[in-house]
Amino acid sequence: MDFLFDMFLGTPVWFWLAFIGIVVALTAFDLGFLHKEDKEMGIKESLKLSAFYIGIALAFGLWVWYAKGPDLGMKYYTGFFIEKALSIDNVFVISLIFTYFAIPAKYQYRALLWGIIAVIVLRGLMIAAGAALVQEFYWTLYLFAAFLIATGVKMLFSGDQEMDVSKNPVVKFMNKHFRVTHELHGEKFLVKVPDSKTGKMVTAMTPLLLALIVINLADLVFAVDSVPAIFAITTDTFIVYTSNIMAILGLRALYFALAAMVHRFHYLKYALALVLVFIGSKIFISDFLIGGDKFPPVISLSVTFALILGGIFYSLWKTKSEDQQAAA
Repeated sequence: MDFLFDMFLGTPVWFWLAFIGIVVALTAFDLGFLHKEDKEMGIKESLKLSAFYIGIALAFGLWVWYAKGPDLGMKYYTGFFIEKALSIDNVFVISLIFTYFAIPAKYQYRALLWGIIAVIVLRGLMIAAGAALVQEFYWTLYLFAAFLIATGVKMLFSGDQEMDVSKNPVVKFMNKHFRVTHELHGEKFLVKVPDSKTGKMVTAMTPLLLALIVINLADLVFAVDSVPAIFAITTDTFIVYTSNIMAILGLRALYFALAAMVHRFHYLKYALALVLVFIGSKIFISDFLIGGDKFPPVISLSVTFALILGGIFYSLWKTKSEDQQAAA
């Protein structure tokens, strides 16, 4: 059992196994117990389940704080809050995709769950690649930081652009080169259908599977922002991966509550833009203005949390005022 104490990417193996065990247990409990049958999740249940996942993530952060020290503990929480806030944009895109493919709410949760499992693997590969790059070529961290600043500035000044799923190249490619049914078949991703030319039974994808593929590809696009953001906070691979995955695990639970009122978070993107600019700037400030000293994690966490919380409250207040004016 000595191998459990061997170091893997700077962290003992048993730390990684403990985290993987938590993720597997939560996923199995969710899929096998909470949602044995497909059903529509209400806002109240969504908020309760989301609070449960957030509680698990915060408790895990306490363990990180105790085992790895307050410095990495605060960096874990900073990464978690950033990823959680960025996931609100994911909710809007996921809602558009489900609407385009006409996926009923009772089948959305199971699709999201399998999507999360795919994301856990894909994010792991992206983070491993990013960690290897930063370790071998430290200057790539400056590229990440510059990209975050540019992305944040673009978010501040860009107008609202609604995603057109029908023009998505993946959707066009899949419809052209694969058999895709025009109707749902319950919770099934693949079904047997008669070939239009030969009459033989062939395997075809359902709209549910196509929606799942598009959602996962959309997440990869979002990961281009979120993964560099966490690397700009810390290069500790364990903290980067666990904070990222803990935030994503509860996304499927939070989705149903946020999807019903995503318009109320319209102005949050400006706060997120400032967070990305701040996190990116922090790298240059730390390395070039304060002589390579570490940027105080408590300041990073405080500024990040204040910007996100301020953005949420401002967005809720602003959209409420706009709704009242529209109703008058």
